[in-house]
Amino acid sequence: MSWATWDQAAIASAVSLIAWLVLRALPSSRVGNALLPAFSEFALISALYAVWRLARQLPFTHPEGAMDRARAIDDLQNFLHMPTEIAMQHFVVHYDWLAALTNDYYATVHVPALLVFLVWLFIRHRDQYPHWRNGLAGLTAFCLVIRFIRVAPPRFVQELGFVDLSDKHGFDVYGDVGTGISDQFAAMPSIHVGWAAVVALGVFSVTTSRWRWVVLMHLPITIFVVAATGHHWWMDGIVAIALLLGCLAIDSRVRARRARRKELVPAPAG
Repeated sequence: MSWATWDQAAIASAVSLIAWLVLRALPSSRVGNALLPAFSEFALISALYAVWRLARQLPFTHPEGAMDRARAIDDLQNFLHMPTEIAMQHFVVHYDWLAALTNDYYATVHVPALLVFLVWLFIRHRDQYPHWRNGLAGLTAFCLVIRFIRVAPPRFVQELGFVDLSDKHGFDVYGDVGTGISDQFAAMPSIHVGWAAVVALGVFSVTTSRWRWVVLMHLPITIFVVAATGHHWWMDGIVAIALLLGCLAIDSRVRARRARRKELVPAPAG
């Protein structure tokens, strides 16, 4: 599947910013006041997406240390008696339809789910939107920095015996190493799991609808999918979730501190 490129996102961000500036300069109106925050947020999200796509396509083709770190993660997970990723794949390849569905879910769901979540949150729960947007931005930034520590995915460790589901079912996610949409030696942490956690935990925390339990399943399904496809270790997902929770906690603390400072500011004399 072809997503928007970094330059397309950058152009969209610039256009939205210009529209925001024009609307801000015009006389106040009901329509303008409604569109101003939408344009500003779209400009910000598009800019962040452009940075993510550009950073993910930097020419990191040298996997120095990636295989050693991958095997170290595998050893740690075995020491902790965690289930193996290859066991998950053995389960799905036993059913051809499930293997195809698993591969398709990995390739297509994470970005649309995140975009739908952001739009829904912005429209229906505007007061909660900045908190989760900041958590998403912080998580993604950490993922882009940590990728400098090279880690190979499970499917690259030949002795584990993974099947390339992309090749088997004709839905190539990444292509050859050094090409495609993403850096294949940046398995740690899992951006798939991190973004799924934003969607699942975000919906679950801001609404009381019974549908939140359905959306919550997006997180464990994604964790299963990234393991069964051999694209990530369990630890990749655990670290991503921990980073998100840390970013949300920092945002909450900063907001609480700002609120306390406002309370301490004396009211102007009447």
